[in-house]
Amino acid sequence: MKATKLHPSIKKALGCEVSVPSRKILADWKRKLRRVCKPCWELKYCPYGPLVEEFPLPPLTRRETEEHQRHLRSCLESGRLPDGTKLSGRRRKSFKADLQFFESQSYPQSIPKIVEDASCKVFGHLCPVFFVGEPLTETKDLRTRSRAIPRDVMLKVIRRDGQICQKCHEPVPDNEVEFDHIIPYAKGGTSTTENLRLLHRDCNRRKRDSLSELLSLNPILHLVELQRPKRNA
Repeated sequence: MKATKLHPSIKKALGCEVSVPSRKILADWKRKLRRVCKPCWELKYCPYGPLVEEFPLPPLTRRETEEHQRHLRSCLESGRLPDGTKLSGRRRKSFKADLQFFESQSYPQSIPKIVEDASCKVFGHLCPVFFVGEPLTETKDLRTRSRAIPRDVMLKVIRRDGQICQKCHEPVPDNEVEFDHIIPYAKGGTSTTENLRLLHRDCNRRKRDSLSELLSLNPILHLVELQRPKRNA
């Protein structure tokens, strides 16, 4: 299998020198993503807030920038923006400069999934936790980073879930009991009572290491919905 070669702009966004081998950078970020998860997944909010915007943005892909160039040409040819607004002289000059100095090779063909996973779904910036976070805690209760689940944790989960599958909501026979990491282990999830749930074997097999069940597809629309006044029934 051919190793992924990182574009220089991606290396820069990850805080690495261009001379560092892509394989080394990807291996390092793979360890980071497995060692700690985004705090928003566990806390249900972002503790960094607007500070996230101070961290790097993954570069635009070549396809995205080429589409933007086509958009600029279209505006210059029509003399108007898509909403019908007439182009000002200043904006026309800016569009021409963008087209003149555009170099497609300055942008990557694609963004590796490992970089997308490290990006904030709201702001798009790389999450600060992967630059500064460590699997440490100030409490005596150490953060569990093993896939192995202690027996006492298993018993607590079984009692809490009443031996009912948390996916299909049917009783689970003893020989079909399996424990599912809500935040996947591969995404930094811990083997703790709070991050485990009881599932049938078949239900667990159908689940992938995905966060789609936890994360909103469109966080901004989700926020608008939460802030919308509730009508009296």
